[in-house]
Order: sequence, then C-alpha cells, then structure tokens
Amino acid sequence: MTTRTTRDGAAAPTPSVGAAAATTAACSGARSAGGPGLRLGVDIGGTKTAVAVLDEGDAVLARASAPTPAADGASAVVAGVLELAGHVLGESASVRGRLTGVGVGTAGVVAPDGRTIASATDALPGWAGTPLAVLLEDALGVPAVLLGDVQAFLAGELAAGAARGARGAVAVMAGTGIGGAVAVDGAVVRGGNGAAGHLGHVPVAAAEGLRCPCGALGHVEAVASGPAMAALAGAPDLRAVAAEASAGSASARDVLRRGGAALGAALAGVVNTLDPDVVVVSGGVLHAGPWYEEALRASLTASVLPLLRTVPVVPAALGAEAVLLGAASLAPRRTG
Repeated sequence: MTTRTTRDGAAAPTPSVGAAAATTAACSGARSAGGPGLRLGVDIGGTKTAVAVLDEGDAVLARASAPTPAADGASAVVAGVLELAGHVLGESASVRGRLTGVGVGTAGVVAPDGRTIASATDALPGWAGTPLAVLLEDALGVPAVLLGDVQAFLAGELAAGAARGARGAVAVMAGTGIGGAVAVDGAVVRGGNGAAGHLGHVPVAAAEGLRCPCGALGHVEAVASGPAMAALAGAPDLRAVAAEASAGSASARDVLRRGGAALGAALAGVVNTLDPDVVVVSGGVLHAGPWYEEALRASLTASVLPLLRTVPVVPAALGAEAVLLGAASLAPRRTG
C-alpha cells in the first residue's frame, strides 16, 4: 500500500498508477515550464522506499512511501520508485516540467561516479550492477545522482541537521548493522570504490573471533549491532536485551556496554584520522537504554587524542527524513 502525505502532514489521495511503462510515460515530458524548480529525493531501503518532492527552499511538498519489492528483483524496485514519483508529482504537466533533478540514497554501495550500484547485500537481491541513474534519467528526463543511504543521511544532516555548517563530520547509524559516512570540506566522501565511511567494518579488539555479516572476523558490527548483541545475550532480539537491562540484568547491561565501547573505539580511530568538527550518531540501538551510548561516549573520549576530546558527539536531528533531504540536496537545481 502506498502512503502519500502533503506538506502539512495530512493524508492525500494518490492517483492510480499501473504498470511501470505507464509511470515512465507519465513522468517523461517537457522540462521548459516556468516557476521555481523542484527536486526529487529518493530513499531506497531493503524494506521500504520513500520519495519526496522538494522546492528550492528544501521544503518537502509531498511525500510517498511503500514497501520495497526487494524479492521481485531490481526492475521491480525501480518500477516502485517511478510509481512513487508519479504519486508525489501528480498529473500536472506544469509541475512535472519544473523538475530539475533526482537524488537517491540507496542501500548498498554506490560506484564512485554516483551512477551504478557497485555491490549490495541479500536484502536487495540482484541490486548490484543496476544502472540506476540511467534508468531514472530515461524515465524522468532529468539528471540523477546516487549515494549510499548512510552517505545520504550525512548529506542531509550537513544540509539542514545536526552537522549543518560543519566542514568535517563523521556519522554513524547503529541498528541492524553499523553504517557510517564521513565528510571533508563540507562534502560527503565517496571513496575510490564508493565505500568510504563503512565504520561497521573497522576491526576492534572486543570483536576478536566474532564473524561479521560481511564474512570477516573481528569487525565492530559483530559486537555492536542490534542482532550481534542479541546473539551475545542469548536473547531473541535487541528489545529483549533492553528489557532485561532495564529490569536490572547485569549481563544484559554488560552486553550493551561492550557493544557501545567497541563502537566508541572504532569511532576514535576515525576521529583521530579526520579531526572532524562533529560526530553525528543515530539508529535504533541508541534507544536500548543508557548503557550503550554512555559506553560509546566514554570509550571515544578515552581513545582519541587529548586535543580531540572536545569534538561534539550529537544525536541526528532529521530522523527518517535525513536520507531524503540529503539525496535531494545533491540533485541539480535550476540555474539562471
């Protein structure tokens, strides 16, 4: 089911859009209409896809989301994006003609040219190798640029959130996995292979002998992610660990502290290397009680250079909108 909201947050009816071909035809058209330019921001996750249309002032005018049809393959995922784009743009040719560009934050690693999915996990079968920018450009008739989802998250926080005004920043998202991104000179760094900022795969002593989902041993994700801590605690999920910790379980609290301290140690290496203005933290693991975040902050402080102990560690400000806003912030704007 597709959900659409308008700028004021009220639910709005969505037009019926059938096959992907129909959506593509509807989204294509002249780009000469006058008026302020509009951009699309797209957030493609393993379970949910969201699309928003933004004006030149970065205000979200309309937003729509739907489950990601990951099991149906890459073509279905792209068709879903185009269907959502049709919903938020509506049927007006004048509105569609004001579209200047599309920015996408997606699960997986994006090639450094921002055009193609370089690699992806089993959460999106067949996603690796998808020429997503070309497919969107052919359908929508405007330039498209891609970023990894956590890279887009940091771009959003740089543009309008907790890292606004920062020249150097580090972001980490701690949840089902440990994601990260870095920015230098005010811009998110892609890296030579598109994988810059993968903080979850920094080796740490606390994870020695533990296998990361990527297959390697000793990465911080193997001890600091939600599923990893649930496994270490012998619990079905992180909620159960948090409940046990809140009820006074010393072992559950120790698992959370171990995970937080490990992530703090990994972050310290990045902070010592980049000397950022700010570290932005986010993700569901931070809501598992105070033990994880307190240990993260203490470990980070203890492991960085004395000069860097004042680098602020702040919560993300934009919530679920960060990826959409960050992706849209990189989309081409109207000039002249």
